[in-house]
Amino acid sequence: MIDLEFFSSPIGLGHATRDIAIAEKIRDHTFKFVSGSGAAKIIENSKFNVESIYNPPNFIVENGSLKNPARWLWNYFQYYKECKKISNRVIQNDNPNLIVSDEDFASLTVGQEKKIPTVLITDILETHFVKGFSSFIEKKMNKSMQSIIQKCDMVIIPETGDDEGNIKRVGPIVRQTQSTREELRNKLSFEKKTILISIGGTDAGLFLIEKTLSIIPKLKQDVDVVVVSGPSVSKKFGKNIRNFGFVDNLHEVIFASDVLVSLAGKSTIDEAKTYGTPSIFIPIKGHFEQEDNARNEGYLFDDIFKLEELITKKLEQKRMPLETNGATVASELIQKMI
Repeated sequence: MIDLEFFSSPIGLGHATRDIAIAEKIRDHTFKFVSGSGAAKIIENSKFNVESIYNPPNFIVENGSLKNPARWLWNYFQYYKECKKISNRVIQNDNPNLIVSDEDFASLTVGQEKKIPTVLITDILETHFVKGFSSFIEKKMNKSMQSIIQKCDMVIIPETGDDEGNIKRVGPIVRQTQSTREELRNKLSFEKKTILISIGGTDAGLFLIEKTLSIIPKLKQDVDVVVVSGPSVSKKFGKNIRNFGFVDNLHEVIFASDVLVSLAGKSTIDEAKTYGTPSIFIPIKGHFEQEDNARNEGYLFDDIFKLEELITKKLEQKRMPLETNGATVASELIQKMI
């Protein structure tokens, strides 16, 4: 028996990074992670025990737009059924006292069937991927998701606001660094103004890297450009570009950078705002969650055509760090349930 089991969705890296931020504050308890793909890798590199056994479906993105959302939704449903079998086996073997799920609804279903207390970490309460005739499938899935959420003993949402029912809003959940910005810049050899391009855990943001790099020569400032392409992109982007590939400490690279150009994942947005790095967030077109996140920060997909102007402004913008203790609050809430 272990105290708790983290089931961290491997769709992107954001679920894993915020779960790491929480787990770092509850190391005194026995627990392990269950995830897959790049998410499992970053958890393992953060010195946590993880089973890499989930294999998530990929988004199909062409020219920055999400294609065949109905097909992706169907693939996700098949993935959910497979995850339910996997999580059932894992939970049966490990017999945890508490299940903490970051948007892995399969493990919550199994835990609730087995009468094990469940905690959900999420920034969405329903999905809106599909329109038209196919949306009836998504409506059924949303109804099932709402039932699972209502049965959770606690739902942790990484945003500010009032609590209601089983929902606890704790503020942004981000990883912390013990280094100053100057120490990080020295460590990373950042000497000039530095533009960071980051696309998360999949290859869906390759369009953003290519578009951003195409306008860098047009900038009037002498800058360094760093690309964090993640675990799914092996392509290199030229001699004058620093290719970091996949990193475990994106939050520190964000902190050290002067401007971030990124997809609109919630965790990356929260890390950028916490560390005060001026940022531009371009969503995948048709990806409702990213479009909502970007809109909240004042951006739309079409801003990709204004990158030269936006980056120029951001290079002159002052840093405005945001104080948050979301990871601490979330860890304390979880520990009270163990």
